[in-house]
Amino acid sequence: MALRFALVIEPVGSDDSRSDFADTFRTIDPSAPALSVGELSTQRGDGIFESIGVVDGHPQETQAHLERLAHSAEICDLPAPNLEQWRQAVTIAAGHAPQQGEGVIKLILSRGVEHGPAPTAWVTAAGAADNTAVREQGVRVVTLDRGYGIDTPASAPWLLLGAKTLSYAVNMAALREARRRGADDAIFVTSDGFVLEAPTASLIVRIDGRFVTPAPNGGILHGTTQLSLFSHLESEGFETGYATLPTTALRDADAAWLVSSVRLAAPITAIDDVVFRVDAGLTASMNRYLLSPRD
Repeated sequence: MALRFALVIEPVGSDDSRSDFADTFRTIDPSAPALSVGELSTQRGDGIFESIGVVDGHPQETQAHLERLAHSAEICDLPAPNLEQWRQAVTIAAGHAPQQGEGVIKLILSRGVEHGPAPTAWVTAAGAADNTAVREQGVRVVTLDRGYGIDTPASAPWLLLGAKTLSYAVNMAALREARRRGADDAIFVTSDGFVLEAPTASLIVRIDGRFVTPAPNGGILHGTTQLSLFSHLESEGFETGYATLPTTALRDADAAWLVSSVRLAAPITAIDDVVFRVDAGLTASMNRYLLSPRD
């Protein structure tokens, strides 16, 4: 996924009320070196990010992503981003994303350079990978222990659970472990037996006709795609909800999906070798909606 565009942002205060932030943006060569060796995002993964799906040049769910960026900043004690400044940066990046087909815009806010200017921020645009196969054929997943209990996030906020941080080494290691076990992806579970989320996606299961996602009380990242899809399903007459799901509840589901901003809705074909039936018609309907312009 080669970068097509990169824009450095000089972050301003969240209370800056100007209407035009053009003088705080600097376009750079996306293939050229740009970060200091003292940059804490690369040294320590000390920063946050968002990935916004782009369809035919239109950035999807921009407001929801900006609000989640602000939420992550608050959890991580980073300066509150000026959402209008970031919105204008997204608009510029969208003009350099693929104007036909799918792309992705990434927003990165770092704590900055050690003993230097802080914070640092940038936005990139690229074409998206072709996710047609996983949307149509589905993914096999395994459950992996996340290494903490369901009550840990409330008692240990310094773990930054629930923030979308740049520290993704564990998430990537989980995907490698899933592939070693012959699967495509993973679902994290707590050490005391509750369902969380996938390393890069939210989980939705259908139980007795009701669409359910794990409640965000276990340090789960609130999924922008899941929220939008729930609104769509409700408009179609389906019941949706949040629940603290024990791992045993996965056996009660008759269908399940991993959903994310770029991959969209990927049906699950098996969890820990328990086979799931793919609802191809409903999945196609979900992805048609997710590929429609959404603000």
